[in-house]
Amino acid sequence: MTTTTPAAPVAAPLAELTRLLGQLAAPGGPFSGERLAALDEREAFPTEACRALDGFGLPRYYVPTEHGGALDDFGMVTRLLRAVSRVDLTVAAAHGKTYLGAVSTWIAGDPARAALLGRRIGEGAVVSCALTERHHGSDLLAGEVTAHPVDGDGGGWRLSGEKWLINNITRADLVTVLARTDPEGGPRGFSLFLVDKKRLAPGALSPLPKVPTYGIRGADISGLAFHDALLPSDALIGEPGQGIEIILKALHVTRTGCMGMSLGAGDHALDLAARFTADTTDDDGTPLAEIPYVRRELGEAVAGLLLAEATGVVAARSVHALTGEMSVVSAVAKAYVPAQVDDLVARLLHTLGPYGLVDADPHGRFAKLERDHRIIGIFDGSSLVNRNALIDQFPRLARAYRKGRRDDEGLTEATDVHAPLRPFRPEALSLLSGTGASVVAALPAAVDRVRELTASGDASGRLATLADGLRRAADGLHERMAAVRYSPRAVPGHAFGLAEQYELCFAAAATLHLWLRRPGRVDETWLRGCLVKALTDLGEPVEEVDRDALDVLADTLLSAPPGTLPSFLDPLEGTTR
Repeated sequence: MTTTTPAAPVAAPLAELTRLLGQLAAPGGPFSGERLAALDEREAFPTEACRALDGFGLPRYYVPTEHGGALDDFGMVTRLLRAVSRVDLTVAAAHGKTYLGAVSTWIAGDPARAALLGRRIGEGAVVSCALTERHHGSDLLAGEVTAHPVDGDGGGWRLSGEKWLINNITRADLVTVLARTDPEGGPRGFSLFLVDKKRLAPGALSPLPKVPTYGIRGADISGLAFHDALLPSDALIGEPGQGIEIILKALHVTRTGCMGMSLGAGDHALDLAARFTADTTDDDGTPLAEIPYVRRELGEAVAGLLLAEATGVVAARSVHALTGEMSVVSAVAKAYVPAQVDDLVARLLHTLGPYGLVDADPHGRFAKLERDHRIIGIFDGSSLVNRNALIDQFPRLARAYRKGRRDDEGLTEATDVHAPLRPFRPEALSLLSGTGASVVAALPAAVDRVRELTASGDASGRLATLADGLRRAADGLHERMAAVRYSPRAVPGHAFGLAEQYELCFAAAATLHLWLRRPGRVDETWLRGCLVKALTDLGEPVEEVDRDALDVLADTLLSAPPGTLPSFLDPLEGTTR
């Protein structure tokens, strides 16, 4: 990135896209409920919907400005994909794959080739990313697809093997492929290639059958087999042997797009639930929204989505502001946000299902949403993979927290949504964070600030009590993290539980930082609701009087116009996202 940008410019394209999606969701439109339901039933690709997004110019936001696109804020991609996902996750996953597929070239590609890729995407080219193989799942170091250098004039590489369970790989014009370039394998035994299908000789590749999936049924989830495909030398991304390093760094960035899709699904679920509970009565004629248990469950769901949003907002801004910490931030966010939204959807299904939530929906939108979102947790590394990556950094995180080591300037930028963002510097990405996670390391200082606000009358004693509880939980957690000992490939089971608790502490700390950065005094009830939810999930005690904040969140949801929900992105009296 080459220019410093404020957060505000994202509003214009977001508002424009939101208006367009509203128009396209009209009866008969490509985003209408009946059309999307019919495509899902037939497991058919949403061609017209994707074409409409092309017409809007969404691919421009997948390409950095220095390569000819409009991407100068990774939070923009998150919010735009969130808007699409709020209507349909299948379309978002199908169209957004180009963003995920191209990032490796933005990070490590030659500038001239990156500019060429930017032009191709601007002209409508679709890009996929082929990492996984049929027998190896997420174990990239076990990959068997090979690329051998070609001797003679022109050089190049010969690619052979099969990539499987890849999104958009059949429809893609270009595919980023991870291949073994050293027979011995290992971290330096793989390289990345950008394969242009049109430049391959006839017979060099063959598509594999579409894989039936539980969710996003219409997406092109399939594979490709390469048969001694001859690649030009300029297909190599970075240097030979850098493939694993580049792709891991790329994942630190692409997970922002996955978070946007999850948050959009959460928006959709809450909107459907709010309208249903407001319009439906139980057998006694009482509106479901007036039943205390239902209101409390809705409030907890709102709090869960706010925690997920806070995590996503800070993570997307951290790509710019805390780039060297993204190995931690992205792993936390990718594990936490989809899991939190899965829990939110399951909670709403459990609470409202007996009253006919699914049957009352003419297009089965809630059931489809539940199925579709289950797949998002697998994209760009499953929760298990991301938690394992987090556990690998437990010693660093524990030391940084104990010493209060943090990047205050970067943290301020990451948690103030109105602060200008510094340019993204790909070279600052690291496989391990040297400073831990500033969001969590600064939690004690944030709690101290709440105490100061309480003393001056600008925050309540209830908020201070909840913040103190979060600090105690984080203190104890880091002591347990420091005590974890294991050998490679023998991670103890309880460490994954600690990783989940760390995600909760990160999410709660993110909400606290975001609240403290708000200009002027802002209603703290929403923050208290988030802290109640986080402390409850951490197994920490919470006073019943504090749980009333969840009822306030439910009231806010139920009183808001359709599509308008609480958000940390704008002043907390509510926003249309």
